[in-house]
Amino acid sequence: MQIEQQLQQARCPFPFEFLGLHKTEEGFILRAWLPHAESVSATNLETGADLGELQKQGELDLFVAELSDCQEHFLYSFQVTTANGVHEVIDPYQFEAQAYHAVHYVDHHPENVYNQLGAQLIELHVGLKDGVKGTRFAVFAPNASAVSVIGDFNWWNGACHPMQKTDMGYWVLFVPGVNAGVQYKYQIKDKHGHQLPHKADPVGFYSHQYPSLASEVFDQNGYQWQDQAWMERESPNLYSSAMSIYEVHLGSWRRHINEDGTSRSLTYRELAEQLIPYVKDMGFTHIEMLPVSEHPFDGSWGYQPVGLFSPTSRFGTPDDFKYFVDQCHQNGIGVIMDWVPAHFPEDGHGLARFDGTHLYEYEDPRKGWHPDWNSCIYDYGKDTVRQFLVANALFWVDKFHIDGLRVDAVASMLYLDYSRKEGEWIPNIDGGNKNYEAISLLQWMNKEVYDKFPKSFTVAEESTAFPKVSRPVYEGGLGFGFKWNMGWMHDSLHFISKDPAYRSHHHNEITFSLVYAFDENFVLPISHDEVVHGKGSLLRKMPGDEWQQAANLRCYTAFMYGHPGKKLNFMGNEIGQPEEWNHSSSLSWHLLDYDKHRGAHALFRSVNHLYATLPALHDMDGESDGFEWIDHHNHEQSILAFVRKSRDGKQKVYVISNFTPVPRENMRFGVLDDGEYQQVLNTDEGQYWGSDYTVNHHLHSEHEPCHGRPRSIRLTLPPLATLYIVYNEV
Repeated sequence: MQIEQQLQQARCPFPFEFLGLHKTEEGFILRAWLPHAESVSATNLETGADLGELQKQGELDLFVAELSDCQEHFLYSFQVTTANGVHEVIDPYQFEAQAYHAVHYVDHHPENVYNQLGAQLIELHVGLKDGVKGTRFAVFAPNASAVSVIGDFNWWNGACHPMQKTDMGYWVLFVPGVNAGVQYKYQIKDKHGHQLPHKADPVGFYSHQYPSLASEVFDQNGYQWQDQAWMERESPNLYSSAMSIYEVHLGSWRRHINEDGTSRSLTYRELAEQLIPYVKDMGFTHIEMLPVSEHPFDGSWGYQPVGLFSPTSRFGTPDDFKYFVDQCHQNGIGVIMDWVPAHFPEDGHGLARFDGTHLYEYEDPRKGWHPDWNSCIYDYGKDTVRQFLVANALFWVDKFHIDGLRVDAVASMLYLDYSRKEGEWIPNIDGGNKNYEAISLLQWMNKEVYDKFPKSFTVAEESTAFPKVSRPVYEGGLGFGFKWNMGWMHDSLHFISKDPAYRSHHHNEITFSLVYAFDENFVLPISHDEVVHGKGSLLRKMPGDEWQQAANLRCYTAFMYGHPGKKLNFMGNEIGQPEEWNHSSSLSWHLLDYDKHRGAHALFRSVNHLYATLPALHDMDGESDGFEWIDHHNHEQSILAFVRKSRDGKQKVYVISNFTPVPRENMRFGVLDDGEYQQVLNTDEGQYWGSDYTVNHHLHSEHEPCHGRPRSIRLTLPPLATLYIVYNEV
């Protein structure tokens, strides 16, 4: 096929070989492919000299001029007359070297993916005083036969701006005059010449919602950050710090009510005004957002992402999202986002069969298709995919100052037979079920994040007994900072959901987590997954009448905050919301008009502040020396007692839970020290909508042995309540 036909049909893979200025034996020939043009003339941009008219070649959109008297290297522009008037166009096809520059070093460092690919706003200083401003487009599509960039600037016509294929499989083009705010996509022909659905940019920084689903050129460096104090603080020791995480779905935490009674999600800036003061008042230390990467379907909650480098535009621009993070930091709140490298949806504008082949996903469906979520699984064995994913992890920490990445569905990545029956999966080279490629990817990702951003951290949502998830890579671990303790979550919720009359038969479920509590750096999660799909809200998991349900909730919450491990609660837990979470409606904030829910709310605030201010409750979270059982054998009365210790040994917090509605008078518990003891929390107090059963706030140890200790204290346990009793060395 002649190149003129290729251009006419948007099938030209090497436009620089034909378009632009080329030397001939007689001088130079200048060619321009300009659909919609009626006439074209050229001007020397450096001297202002008129280069003359370009002649239209028959019925083609090709315009040509032969130039005999000009120097070899100069910049030029076209004056293009269309039905809408005369426009100046600086020819993209005179910038071949600058276009190629985008991809020369992409594979050297993963961050080059987002610094070089996608739509990069640049200014070329190539002889002109003011330079040439525009956008350099670069996309990876090695198996495509042709790629064009289409958008607002060329009538979405794939024949206007064919891109140049490089020997690395990237397609590149610098388009002068394309500025921030311009929408674009890629028109791709597969290796057989068949046109694919128009694709959004895999490295696009700003995405539009349905129906366009387009990417938008965005200035990543325009926002002026004000969180220098946070970013320049001394590296925190997260393992010995309080970490109480408030997990939020941004679209449904609170909604704005319109005048007509309908509602909409809050914007990033509205969330900064409303969510941050709330979280700060409640004493949470971090906000964790369900995925904010662009996703086409609201009902996926963000877990089916298409635009991995783009904060969802549902709530505003990328700069609006930066403002939200900035305000969190200025208020001393860390920001965690859910990150999804496990799978992606098949939406036509996304990554699936991006260039007509399985470019990002495993080709064999036994590895590349997720049966639970009907989605594609990344091919973790491909260098380009690995680079893409690691770059994306770095991108959020680098460009958006994200403090932590909670990695979703890690177990599904680690095991080749995850959720598959026999014969539906492919063993590894050793005949086993571990995905070595995914394991090495996660190790590389964690190493890159911690090496380049040592104040950040990663968290694995991993539900199996895979060893050393939160241990360093150099020790043979996966390299995560923390791991969700799914075993604790499952066992403790199963226990607390039982009628108190039967809890004695399930006592081991509430104690078993301490067998392995220090094997990993754990986060205790009561997450969104536990309050949807018929599982019931946290309050509705509790047995008994209305009062007992609320008392169980408070007792369990304080037990959780006393248990070793960082804490995570999904929004709504703290107000005792009775309904399951619904992603399309607001939390039931009106419940705070009622004493029961105000009580739960007050209890969460109290335990958060106590957890942060009492070192014994957090500074040895991952070390067995910071924990000691006092009594874990009293299954008949469903009573638990343990002590948490500060690193310096000067403070001890005794956590005592009565998981029955029966008050226990004059109970004796062994203690480690002589002296005064102070009760600082009683979840049965009236301010929490408890029964206000009479207890002693000030206690003194007695020289009477109990629980294997030579000293003890005597106290009354209220019904369905947890107490915190503090000893401070004088």
